[in-house]
Amino acid sequence: MAMVVKNNISAKNTLNQLNKNDKAMAKDLKKLASGMKINSAADDASGYAISDRMDVQLRSLEQDNQNAQNGSALLRTAEGAVSSTVDILRTLKEKVINAANDTNTDADRATIQKELDQSVDQLEENANVTYNGQQLVDGSQNSLVLDPGTCTTFANTSLAIGTDSGVTPLTDMKERDGNSLGIQIGDTVSVYYVKNGETSGRSITVDEDSTLSDLFSSWSMNDVLGVPYDEDNPSLIGKDQYGQEVHTADGKDAVVYQAQVPGLKGQIAGLTFQVTRSDGTVNKTASGKLDDFKEVIRAQDPSPDNSISFQVGTRSNQSVRIGLTDMRPTALGLRATDGTTLNIRTQENARAAVNVLDNALEKALDEQTKIGSVTSRLGYTSSNITVSSENTQSSMSVIRDADMASTMTDYTKNNVLTQAAQSMLAQANQSSSSVLSLLQ
Repeated sequence: MAMVVKNNISAKNTLNQLNKNDKAMAKDLKKLASGMKINSAADDASGYAISDRMDVQLRSLEQDNQNAQNGSALLRTAEGAVSSTVDILRTLKEKVINAANDTNTDADRATIQKELDQSVDQLEENANVTYNGQQLVDGSQNSLVLDPGTCTTFANTSLAIGTDSGVTPLTDMKERDGNSLGIQIGDTVSVYYVKNGETSGRSITVDEDSTLSDLFSSWSMNDVLGVPYDEDNPSLIGKDQYGQEVHTADGKDAVVYQAQVPGLKGQIAGLTFQVTRSDGTVNKTASGKLDDFKEVIRAQDPSPDNSISFQVGTRSNQSVRIGLTDMRPTALGLRATDGTTLNIRTQENARAAVNVLDNALEKALDEQTKIGSVTSRLGYTSSNITVSSENTQSSMSVIRDADMASTMTDYTKNNVLTQAAQSMLAQANQSSSSVLSLLQ
Protein backbone atom coordinates (compact mmCIF):
# COMPACT_ATOMS: atom_id res chain seq x y z
CA MET A 1 0.00 0.00 0.00
CA ALA A 2 1.37 3.41 -0.93
CA MET A 3 2.37 5.78 1.81
CA VAL A 4 0.25 8.96 1.42
CA VAL A 5 -0.63 11.83 3.75
CA LYS A 6 -3.25 13.85 1.91
CA ASN A 7 -6.00 11.18 2.06
CA ASN A 8 -5.89 8.87 5.09
CA ILE A 9 -8.29 6.25 3.73
CA SER A 10 -7.77 3.86 6.64
CA ALA A 11 -8.67 6.56 9.16
CA LYS A 12 -11.67 7.58 7.03
CA ASN A 13 -12.99 4.03 6.89
CA THR A 14 -12.44 3.56 10.59
CA LEU A 15 -14.24 6.86 11.36
CA ASN A 16 -17.22 5.80 9.26
CA GLN A 17 -17.42 2.54 11.13
CA LEU A 18 -17.12 4.35 14.43
CA ASN A 19 -20.03 6.60 13.50
CA LYS A 20 -22.18 3.61 12.54
CA ASN A 21 -21.39 1.87 15.82
CA ASP A 22 -22.10 5.07 17.73
CA LYS A 23 -25.49 5.53 16.05
CA ALA A 24 -26.42 1.91 16.67
CA MET A 25 -25.46 2.25 20.31
CA ALA A 26 -27.51 5.47 20.59
CA LYS A 27 -30.56 3.66 19.18
CA ASP A 28 -30.08 0.83 21.66
CA LEU A 29 -29.82 3.35 24.51
CA LYS A 30 -33.06 5.01 23.37
CA LYS A 31 -34.83 1.64 23.25
CA LEU A 32 -33.53 0.70 26.69
CA ALA A 33 -34.52 4.07 28.14
CA SER A 34 -38.06 4.09 26.64
CA GLY A 35 -38.76 0.36 26.67
CA MET A 36 -39.96 0.58 23.07
CA LYS A 37 -38.30 -0.59 19.93
CA ILE A 38 -40.34 1.91 17.84
CA ASN A 39 -39.92 5.44 19.16
CA SER A 40 -40.66 7.36 15.99
CA ALA A 41 -41.94 6.80 12.46
CA ALA A 42 -38.30 6.69 11.31
CA ASP A 43 -37.77 3.46 13.26
CA ASP A 44 -40.66 1.64 11.51
CA ALA A 45 -43.18 3.77 9.62
CA SER A 46 -45.96 1.16 9.25
CA GLY A 47 -45.39 -0.33 12.69
CA TYR A 48 -45.51 3.14 14.25
CA ALA A 49 -48.86 3.93 12.56
CA ILE A 50 -50.39 0.58 13.50
CA SER A 51 -49.26 0.80 17.11
CA ASP A 52 -50.49 4.38 17.42
CA ARG A 53 -53.93 3.34 16.21
CA MET A 54 -53.86 0.55 18.76
CA ASP A 55 -52.90 3.04 21.45
CA VAL A 56 -55.93 5.19 20.57
CA GLN A 57 -58.10 2.06 20.67
CA LEU A 58 -56.66 1.07 24.04
CA ARG A 59 -57.26 4.46 25.61
CA SER A 60 -60.80 4.51 24.19
CA LEU A 61 -61.53 1.08 25.64
CA GLU A 62 -60.30 2.22 29.04
CA GLN A 63 -62.72 5.15 28.88
CA ASP A 64 -65.51 2.81 27.73
CA ASN A 65 -64.89 0.67 30.79
CA GLN A 66 -65.09 3.73 33.00
CA ASN A 67 -68.33 4.75 31.27
CA ALA A 68 -69.82 1.32 31.90
CA GLN A 69 -68.90 1.49 35.57
CA ASN A 70 -70.33 5.01 35.90
CA GLY A 71 -73.49 3.84 34.14
CA SER A 72 -73.82 0.96 36.59
CA ALA A 73 -73.50 3.42 39.47
CA LEU A 74 -76.27 5.58 38.00
CA LEU A 75 -78.54 2.59 37.52
CA ARG A 76 -77.87 1.33 41.04
CA THR A 77 -79.03 4.74 42.30
CA ALA A 78 -82.22 4.46 40.24
CA GLU A 79 -82.76 0.86 41.30
CA GLY A 80 -82.41 1.85 44.95
CA ALA A 81 -85.20 4.38 44.55
CA VAL A 82 -87.45 1.91 42.73
CA SER A 83 -86.68 -0.80 45.29
CA SER A 84 -87.79 1.55 48.05
CA THR A 85 -90.95 2.26 46.04
CA VAL A 86 -91.68 -1.47 45.80
CA ASP A 87 -91.29 -1.83 49.58
CA ILE A 88 -93.70 1.06 50.18
CA LEU A 89 -96.25 -0.37 47.74
CA ARG A 90 -96.11 -3.74 49.49
CA THR A 91 -96.90 -2.02 52.77
CA LEU A 92 -99.67 0.02 51.18
CA LYS A 93 -101.32 -3.11 49.85
CA GLU A 94 -101.39 -4.49 53.39
CA LYS A 95 -102.98 -1.22 54.53
CA VAL A 96 -105.73 -1.22 51.89
CA ILE A 97 -106.51 -4.90 52.54
CA ASN A 98 -106.84 -3.98 56.18
CA ALA A 99 -109.08 -1.04 55.26
CA ALA A 100 -111.28 -3.37 53.18
CA ASN A 101 -112.00 -5.46 56.28
CA ASP A 102 -115.25 -4.65 58.07
CA THR A 103 -113.62 -4.94 61.48
CA ASN A 104 -112.57 -1.35 60.74
CA THR A 105 -114.91 1.59 60.96
CA ASP A 106 -114.81 4.52 58.56
CA ALA A 107 -112.96 6.41 61.29
CA ASP A 108 -110.30 3.68 61.25
CA ARG A 109 -110.11 3.94 57.49
CA ALA A 110 -109.61 7.69 57.78
CA THR A 111 -106.60 6.95 60.00
CA ILE A 112 -105.26 4.45 57.48
CA GLN A 113 -105.83 7.10 54.81
CA LYS A 114 -103.42 9.40 56.64
CA GLU A 115 -100.76 6.67 56.58
CA LEU A 116 -101.38 6.15 52.88
CA ASP A 117 -101.05 9.88 52.20
CA GLN A 118 -97.67 10.01 53.92
CA SER A 119 -96.44 6.95 52.04
CA VAL A 120 -97.53 8.46 48.73
CA ASP A 121 -95.53 11.59 49.61
CA GLN A 122 -92.50 9.36 50.11
CA LEU A 123 -93.08 7.80 46.70
CA GLU A 124 -92.85 11.31 45.26
CA GLU A 125 -89.49 11.80 46.98
CA ASN A 126 -88.24 8.45 45.69
CA ALA A 127 -89.11 9.49 42.14
CA ASN A 128 -87.04 12.65 42.51
CA VAL A 129 -83.78 10.82 43.25
CA THR A 130 -80.80 12.32 41.41
CA TYR A 131 -77.39 11.26 40.14
CA ASN A 132 -74.88 13.97 39.27
CA GLY A 133 -77.72 16.49 39.26
CA GLN A 134 -79.92 14.44 36.91
CA GLN A 135 -83.34 13.28 38.06
CA LEU A 136 -83.80 9.64 37.13
CA VAL A 137 -87.27 8.16 37.62
CA ASP A 138 -89.51 11.21 37.55
CA GLY A 139 -90.34 10.74 33.87
CA SER A 140 -87.70 13.18 32.61
CA GLN A 141 -85.57 10.28 31.30
CA ASN A 142 -88.46 8.47 29.63
CA SER A 143 -88.17 6.89 26.21
CA LEU A 144 -90.27 7.96 23.23
CA VAL A 145 -94.04 8.16 23.66
CA LEU A 146 -95.87 9.17 20.50
CA ASP A 147 -98.57 11.82 20.57
CA PRO A 148 -101.25 11.75 21.98
CA GLY A 149 -99.83 9.27 24.49
CA THR A 150 -101.04 5.83 25.50
CA CYS A 151 -104.33 4.76 27.03
CA THR A 152 -104.62 2.49 30.04
CA THR A 153 -105.59 -0.88 28.61
CA PHE A 154 -106.71 -3.94 30.58
CA ALA A 155 -106.90 -7.43 29.09
CA ASN A 156 -108.54 -10.57 30.45
CA THR A 157 -107.42 -13.90 29.00
CA SER A 158 -109.37 -16.03 31.50
CA LEU A 159 -112.65 -15.81 29.58
CA ALA A 160 -113.71 -18.05 26.72
CA ILE A 161 -112.40 -17.39 23.23
CA GLY A 162 -114.83 -15.25 21.26
CA THR A 163 -116.23 -13.42 24.30
CA ASP A 164 -117.33 -9.91 23.33
CA SER A 165 -117.96 -7.52 26.22
CA GLY A 166 -120.61 -5.69 24.25
CA VAL A 167 -122.37 -8.70 22.70
CA THR A 168 -121.96 -11.83 24.84
CA PRO A 169 -124.74 -12.03 27.47
CA LEU A 170 -123.49 -12.30 31.05
CA THR A 171 -125.49 -15.51 31.49
CA ASP A 172 -123.60 -17.10 28.57
CA MET A 173 -120.10 -16.14 29.70
CA LYS A 174 -117.64 -19.00 30.16
CA GLU A 175 -114.13 -19.67 31.39
CA ARG A 176 -111.28 -20.33 28.99
CA ASP A 177 -111.80 -24.07 29.33
CA GLY A 178 -115.47 -23.77 28.36
CA ASN A 179 -117.05 -24.09 31.82
CA SER A 180 -119.85 -21.63 32.54
CA LEU A 181 -119.23 -18.77 34.97
CA GLY A 182 -122.61 -19.58 36.50
CA ILE A 183 -124.05 -16.07 36.22
CA GLN A 184 -127.82 -16.30 36.50
CA ILE A 185 -130.69 -13.94 35.81
CA GLY A 186 -131.28 -11.92 38.98
CA ASP A 187 -127.61 -11.94 40.01
CA THR A 188 -125.86 -8.62 40.59
CA VAL A 189 -122.69 -7.70 38.72
CA SER A 190 -120.70 -4.73 40.01
CA VAL A 191 -117.73 -2.88 38.61
CA TYR A 192 -115.46 -0.30 40.22
CA TYR A 193 -112.72 1.73 38.65
CA VAL A 194 -110.33 4.32 40.03
CA LYS A 195 -109.53 7.51 38.17
CA ASN A 196 -107.76 10.59 39.54
CA GLY A 197 -107.72 9.03 42.99
CA GLU A 198 -111.51 8.65 43.12
CA THR A 199 -113.47 5.41 42.90
CA SER A 200 -116.53 5.10 40.68
CA GLY A 201 -118.82 2.10 40.73
CA ARG A 202 -122.05 0.72 39.36
CA SER A 203 -124.08 -2.44 39.68
CA ILE A 204 -126.70 -3.99 37.44
CA THR A 205 -129.17 -6.78 37.96
CA VAL A 206 -128.62 -9.42 35.32
CA ASP A 207 -131.35 -10.13 32.78
CA GLU A 208 -131.20 -12.29 29.69
CA ASP A 209 -129.72 -9.52 27.53
CA SER A 210 -127.26 -7.95 30.02
CA THR A 211 -123.65 -7.62 28.90
CA LEU A 212 -120.49 -6.32 30.53
CA SER A 213 -120.78 -3.11 28.53
CA ASP A 214 -124.10 -2.35 30.20
CA LEU A 215 -122.14 -1.68 33.39
CA PHE A 216 -120.50 1.33 31.77
CA SER A 217 -123.11 2.54 29.31
CA SER A 218 -125.19 4.67 31.69
CA TRP A 219 -122.28 6.59 33.22
CA SER A 220 -122.25 10.23 32.21
CA MET A 221 -118.53 9.99 31.46
CA ASN A 222 -117.48 6.90 29.58
CA ASP A 223 -114.00 6.78 31.07
CA VAL A 224 -113.69 3.05 30.34
CA LEU A 225 -115.10 1.24 27.33
CA GLY A 226 -114.79 -2.29 26.07
CA VAL A 227 -112.90 -2.88 22.86
CA PRO A 228 -115.11 -4.81 20.38
CA TYR A 229 -114.05 -8.32 19.52
CA ASP A 230 -112.32 -8.43 16.14
CA GLU A 231 -112.53 -11.80 14.39
CA ASP A 232 -109.84 -10.76 11.89
CA ASN A 233 -107.37 -9.77 14.61
CA PRO A 234 -108.60 -11.40 17.85
CA SER A 235 -105.27 -11.22 19.73
CA LEU A 236 -104.94 -7.44 19.32
CA ILE A 237 -105.00 -5.54 22.62
CA GLY A 238 -103.96 -2.04 21.58
CA LYS A 239 -100.96 0.08 20.63
CA ASP A 240 -97.92 0.82 22.75
CA GLN A 241 -95.96 4.05 23.20
CA TYR A 242 -94.23 3.55 19.84
CA GLY A 243 -97.47 3.03 17.95
CA GLN A 244 -96.82 -0.70 17.55
CA GLU A 245 -99.54 -3.28 18.02
CA VAL A 246 -99.66 -5.21 21.30
CA HIS A 247 -101.01 -8.76 21.22
CA THR A 248 -101.78 -11.41 23.79
CA ALA A 249 -98.86 -13.63 24.76
CA ASP A 250 -100.51 -16.82 23.50
CA GLY A 251 -101.78 -15.23 20.28
CA LYS A 252 -105.38 -15.88 21.27
CA ASP A 253 -108.09 -13.36 21.96
CA ALA A 254 -108.82 -11.44 25.17
CA VAL A 255 -111.58 -9.26 26.56
CA VAL A 256 -110.17 -5.73 26.49
CA TYR A 257 -111.16 -2.53 28.30
CA GLN A 258 -109.48 0.75 27.52
CA ALA A 259 -109.47 4.24 28.98
CA GLN A 260 -111.01 6.70 26.57
CA VAL A 261 -108.62 9.57 27.34
CA PRO A 262 -104.89 9.04 26.68
CA GLY A 263 -102.13 10.01 29.08
CA LEU A 264 -102.10 10.41 32.85
CA LYS A 265 -105.15 12.66 32.78
CA GLY A 266 -107.32 9.76 31.60
CA GLN A 267 -105.45 7.02 33.47
CA ILE A 268 -107.55 4.24 34.98
CA ALA A 269 -105.62 2.98 37.99
CA GLY A 270 -107.66 -0.16 38.62
CA LEU A 271 -110.64 -2.14 37.38
CA THR A 272 -112.55 -4.44 39.77
CA PHE A 273 -115.53 -6.74 39.09
CA GLN A 274 -117.72 -8.67 41.50
CA VAL A 275 -120.66 -11.05 40.97
CA THR A 276 -123.21 -11.51 43.75
CA ARG A 277 -125.92 -14.17 43.57
CA SER A 278 -129.55 -13.31 44.16
CA ASP A 279 -129.27 -14.83 47.66
CA GLY A 280 -126.52 -12.37 48.58
CA THR A 281 -123.56 -14.76 48.38
CA VAL A 282 -120.57 -13.99 46.21
CA ASN A 283 -120.01 -16.10 43.08
CA LYS A 284 -116.29 -16.49 43.63
CA THR A 285 -115.62 -18.32 40.36
CA ALA A 286 -117.31 -15.68 38.25
CA SER A 287 -115.87 -12.85 40.33
CA GLY A 288 -112.37 -14.28 40.06
CA LYS A 289 -112.51 -14.73 36.30
CA LEU A 290 -114.14 -11.36 35.60
CA ASP A 291 -111.70 -9.62 37.95
CA ASP A 292 -108.68 -11.10 36.17
CA PHE A 293 -108.01 -7.97 34.11
CA LYS A 294 -104.29 -7.17 33.83
CA GLU A 295 -102.95 -3.77 32.87
CA VAL A 296 -101.17 -4.53 29.60
CA ILE A 297 -100.59 -0.97 28.40
CA ARG A 298 -99.97 1.76 30.96
CA ALA A 299 -101.03 5.37 30.50
CA GLN A 300 -98.21 7.70 29.48
CA ASP A 301 -98.16 11.30 28.34
CA PRO A 302 -96.48 12.16 25.01
CA SER A 303 -92.72 12.43 25.42
CA PRO A 304 -89.63 12.87 23.25
CA ASP A 305 -86.95 10.21 23.49
CA ASN A 306 -84.99 11.24 26.57
CA SER A 307 -83.49 7.82 27.18
CA ILE A 308 -80.14 7.71 28.97
CA SER A 309 -77.33 6.58 26.67
CA PHE A 310 -74.16 4.93 27.97
CA GLN A 311 -71.26 5.12 25.49
CA VAL A 312 -69.57 1.73 25.88
CA GLY A 313 -67.85 1.33 22.50
CA THR A 314 -65.17 3.01 20.42
CA ARG A 315 -67.67 3.95 17.70
CA SER A 316 -70.53 6.40 17.85
CA ASN A 317 -73.29 3.79 17.57
CA GLN A 318 -71.89 1.48 20.25
CA SER A 319 -74.02 2.51 23.20
CA VAL A 320 -76.52 1.07 25.66
CA ARG A 321 -79.77 3.01 26.03
CA ILE A 322 -82.43 2.82 28.71
CA GLY A 323 -85.56 4.85 29.20
CA LEU A 324 -86.39 5.23 32.89
CA THR A 325 -90.17 5.19 33.24
CA ASP A 326 -92.07 7.63 35.41
CA MET A 327 -92.29 6.30 38.99
CA ARG A 328 -94.13 9.25 40.51
CA PRO A 329 -97.34 8.36 42.39
CA THR A 330 -99.31 10.10 39.63
CA ALA A 331 -97.92 7.68 37.05
CA LEU A 332 -98.52 4.76 39.41
CA GLY A 333 -102.19 5.70 39.71
CA LEU A 334 -102.01 6.62 43.39
CA ARG A 335 -102.38 10.37 42.97
CA ALA A 336 -104.34 12.48 40.50
CA THR A 337 -102.79 15.20 38.39
CA ASP A 338 -104.53 17.73 40.68
CA GLY A 339 -102.92 16.21 43.79
CA THR A 340 -105.84 14.08 44.98
CA THR A 341 -104.59 10.91 46.65
CA LEU A 342 -106.16 7.45 46.29
CA ASN A 343 -109.28 7.37 48.48
CA ILE A 344 -109.78 4.38 50.81
CA ARG A 345 -112.16 5.96 53.31
CA THR A 346 -114.95 3.44 52.54
CA GLN A 347 -114.95 -0.32 52.25
CA GLU A 348 -115.85 -0.22 48.55
CA ASN A 349 -113.03 2.21 47.86
CA ALA A 350 -110.56 0.07 49.80
CA ARG A 351 -111.57 -3.05 47.86
CA ALA A 352 -111.14 -1.24 44.56
CA ALA A 353 -107.77 0.07 45.79
CA VAL A 354 -106.41 -3.48 46.10
CA ASN A 355 -106.25 -3.82 42.31
CA VAL A 356 -104.80 -0.29 42.08
CA LEU A 357 -101.92 -1.33 44.35
CA ASP A 358 -101.44 -4.54 42.34
CA ASN A 359 -101.13 -2.52 39.13
CA ALA A 360 -98.77 -0.03 40.76
CA LEU A 361 -96.62 -2.87 42.08
CA GLU A 362 -96.49 -4.43 38.64
CA LYS A 363 -95.28 -1.16 37.14
CA ALA A 364 -92.61 -0.75 39.79
CA LEU A 365 -91.46 -4.37 39.52
CA ASP A 366 -91.28 -4.08 35.72
CA GLU A 367 -89.10 -0.99 36.10
CA GLN A 368 -86.92 -2.70 38.68
CA THR A 369 -86.47 -5.67 36.35
CA LYS A 370 -85.59 -3.40 33.42
CA ILE A 371 -83.01 -1.47 35.43
CA GLY A 372 -81.53 -4.66 36.86
CA SER A 373 -81.20 -6.29 33.44
CA VAL A 374 -79.39 -3.26 31.98
CA THR A 375 -77.13 -3.10 35.05
CA SER A 376 -76.27 -6.76 34.53
CA ARG A 377 -75.63 -6.08 30.85
CA LEU A 378 -73.24 -3.26 31.71
CA GLY A 379 -71.38 -5.67 33.99
CA TYR A 380 -70.90 -8.08 31.11
CA THR A 381 -69.97 -5.15 28.85
CA SER A 382 -67.29 -4.05 31.32
CA SER A 383 -65.85 -7.56 31.46
CA ASN A 384 -65.81 -7.77 27.66
CA ILE A 385 -64.11 -4.37 27.39
CA THR A 386 -61.46 -5.47 29.88
CA VAL A 387 -60.65 -8.57 27.82
CA SER A 388 -60.59 -6.52 24.60
CA SER A 389 -58.29 -3.99 26.25
CA GLU A 390 -55.90 -6.71 27.35
CA ASN A 391 -55.76 -8.23 23.87
CA THR A 392 -55.23 -4.83 22.25
CA GLN A 393 -52.43 -4.02 24.66
CA SER A 394 -50.84 -7.41 24.02
CA SER A 395 -50.94 -6.84 20.25
CA MET A 396 -49.49 -3.36 20.63
CA SER A 397 -46.73 -4.74 22.83
CA VAL A 398 -45.68 -7.24 20.16
CA ILE A 399 -45.31 -4.43 17.63
CA ARG A 400 -43.79 -1.69 19.74
CA ASP A 401 -42.22 -2.96 22.96
CA ALA A 402 -38.49 -3.63 23.04
CA ASP A 403 -37.06 -7.02 23.98
CA MET A 404 -34.87 -5.73 26.81
CA ALA A 405 -32.54 -8.75 26.92
CA SER A 406 -31.94 -8.71 23.17
CA THR A 407 -31.56 -4.93 23.12
CA MET A 408 -29.08 -5.03 25.99
CA THR A 409 -27.06 -7.65 24.11
CA ASP A 410 -27.00 -5.42 21.03
CA TYR A 411 -26.03 -2.43 23.14
CA THR A 412 -23.11 -4.32 24.69
CA LYS A 413 -21.95 -5.46 21.25
CA ASN A 414 -22.17 -1.96 19.78
CA ASN A 415 -20.44 -0.48 22.82
CA VAL A 416 -17.50 -2.86 22.41
CA LEU A 417 -17.37 -2.17 18.68
CA THR A 418 -17.42 1.57 19.30
CA GLN A 419 -14.50 1.32 21.71
CA ALA A 420 -12.62 -0.90 19.25
CA ALA A 421 -13.26 1.56 16.42
CA GLN A 422 -11.96 4.39 18.56
CA SER A 423 -8.80 2.45 19.24
CA MET A 424 -8.36 1.59 15.56
CA LEU A 425 -8.92 5.20 14.55
CA ALA A 426 -6.01 6.17 16.77
CA GLN A 427 -3.90 3.50 15.11
CA ALA A 428 -4.95 4.67 11.63
CA ASN A 429 -4.00 8.24 12.45
CA GLN A 430 -0.68 7.07 13.90
CA SER A 431 0.21 5.18 10.73
CA SER A 432 0.39 8.43 8.70
CA SER A 433 3.04 9.84 11.01
CA SER A 434 5.50 7.14 9.83
CA VAL A 435 5.92 9.20 6.63
CA LEU A 436 7.89 11.72 8.67
CA SER A 437 10.77 9.25 9.03
CA LEU A 438 11.27 9.40 5.29
CA LEU A 439 11.53 13.19 5.36
CA GLN A 440 14.34 13.43 7.92
